[in-house]
Amino acid sequence: MKIDVAIEKFLEYLIKELNYSELTKDSYRRDLILYKDFLEVNHIDYLKISKNDIMKFLKYLDNLHFTNKTISRNLSTLRSFYNYLIEIKLLEDNVFKRVKNPKVEKKLPNYLSIIEVDEIIASIKEDESEDIKDKCLFELLYSTGIRVSEASNIKMHDFDLNNKSIRVLGKGNKERIVYFGEPCKVLIEKYLKVRNDFLKEPIDYLFVNQLGGKLSRESIEYIIDKIIKKSSIKHKISPHTLRHTFATHLLDNGADLKSVQELLGHENLNTTEIYTHISNDRLRSAYLKYHPNKKRQ
Repeated sequence: MKIDVAIEKFLEYLIKELNYSELTKDSYRRDLILYKDFLEVNHIDYLKISKNDIMKFLKYLDNLHFTNKTISRNLSTLRSFYNYLIEIKLLEDNVFKRVKNPKVEKKLPNYLSIIEVDEIIASIKEDESEDIKDKCLFELLYSTGIRVSEASNIKMHDFDLNNKSIRVLGKGNKERIVYFGEPCKVLIEKYLKVRNDFLKEPIDYLFVNQLGGKLSRESIEYIIDKIIKKSSIKHKISPHTLRHTFATHLLDNGADLKSVQELLGHENLNTTEIYTHISNDRLRSAYLKYHPNKKRQ
């Protein structure tokens, strides 16, 4: 089987069998096309790849100035691809399992303080229907920690105002329940009163654009960017910053790591642990600032 055919069959398998999103599929496709190009230039058969060939490939990625994080992602993609080749009986061994990922330096995520969050929300006017929608969206992203793609796909029957909860569909089509507080409930109720201003015909999605269609990921990113530019906040903020902020504030106020993991929809607890570094750094700063030890020296 030619590599092009194998790649397409694998990508189809990701969607049909593993329920991966189109976004994830596109990411896998990019990694595999890069790998295929490398094999073709170096006249390497993908079914006869050796550990030495993989080392050359890693050097190739390094020469392209890829970060260790990106190289690790490429290796993960190829491990999955070769596992699939074993599953369909094209290979018996996955040589990529014997290659370690390069060490990835954990970069602490950017986040907002509670004062900054309140400041931004207070800066959003409620003069027009569009303003109310924007304010509701910002508050929802902060209050629940959901991803932009998850917010885009919320349907009218997914949220329960009485229980202040939303059922969201996360990565790999995994469902989870997230919760929001009274400020968010108030804004959702306000938005629902003006939601019909955007509609040309009935639509099942909660957030709709000016043309009456589903609010896309790109539109949500644009809205958050617009809100930040109008506020007094000067550092770079993205929708994902609100997710980081949600997790950090929960941990700062005593939430356990496992609960935060489940609310974020992280498959691996290691992914959530990055937020403990933020909380620990803040605790250390508070200790050094307020403990009387320095006065006793």
